[in-house]
Amino acid sequence: MAPVKHRKVVMLGYPSVGKSSLAIHFVKGNFPKDYEPTIENTWSKTFVLGSDEFELDVVDTAGQDEYSLLPQSFIFGIHGYIVVYSVACSRSFQIARGLHRVLVDLRGKGLMPIVLVGNKNDLPAHSREVKTEEGRKLAESWGAAFLEVSAKSPEDSKQIFTKIIEEIDRVEKSFSDEKKCRFM
Repeated sequence: MAPVKHRKVVMLGYPSVGKSSLAIHFVKGNFPKDYEPTIENTWSKTFVLGSDEFELDVVDTAGQDEYSLLPQSFIFGIHGYIVVYSVACSRSFQIARGLHRVLVDLRGKGLMPIVLVGNKNDLPAHSREVKTEEGRKLAESWGAAFLEVSAKSPEDSKQIFTKIIEEIDRVEKSFSDEKKCRFM
C-alpha cells in the first residue's frame, strides 16, 4: 500500500449547527447526546478510501459569526474546509456565505477544496428555513461540493469526510495536470 497521506481540514460555521456532532460521529462512531459549546478541538482518524490510506486531522472550531476573525492556523497548512449550516436556521446560512468571503479574502480566489454542508435535514419539514436548492446554488457559485445531511446518521458523517478528501484530491490533481514550463 502507498504511504499514508496526511490531510488537515477545518470545520467552520455558526454556533450550534452540528460541526462537533458531525466530527465526533465520524471519528468516534457515536452521536453526542448533550450539546457542549466547542472552543476548539482537533480530532484525528486514519481511514482507507479506495487504494489510499489517509490520516485526517479535523479541526473542530468554535462557532463563528460574520465578525469572527479566522486565525492564521485556519488558513496555513489546511488542505480543505467543511462549511456547515443548519437547514433550520437561515442565519447560519448567511454566516456560511460570509465565512466563504473571509476565506477568499485570506486565501485568494484560487481553487480551494470546500464542502458546503446543510445539517439537520432530519428535522420536521416545518422547521426548515433553508431550501436544498439554495444550498446547492450557493455551493455551485463557490465551485464547492454540496451535501445535505443529518449528524445523527453515521453514513452521512462519513460521506462528508469522504467528499472533502475527494475535493482535496481533485484540486491537487488540477494543479498537477497543468502544463509545465520547459527550460532549454
